[in-house]
Amino acid sequence: MNLLYAEAGKEYIVKDIVTEDEELNGFLFSLGCYSGEPITVVSHLRGGCVVAIKDGRYNIDRDLAQAISV
Repeated sequence: MNLLYAEAGKEYIVKDIVTEDEELNGFLFSLGCYSGEPITVVSHLRGGCVVAIKDGRYNIDRDLAQAISV
C-alpha cells in the first residue's frame, strides 16, 4: 500500500521507496524517509498529503506519496 491509501492519523513503517530518480531518493533520505522508519499521515489533501517524519511535517505531492510504500 502507498501513502495515498494510508489512513490519516495512523503510524506506518516505510517498506520501500519505488522510484528510479536518485535525486528524489536522496531528498527523501535527507528528510529521514527510508525503509524501516516510522511515518504518519497527518491528513490527505487534493494534491497529495501531509506526513510527519521524525520531528518534521511535510506536504508531499501525489506522485511522491505513490512512490512511498508502507
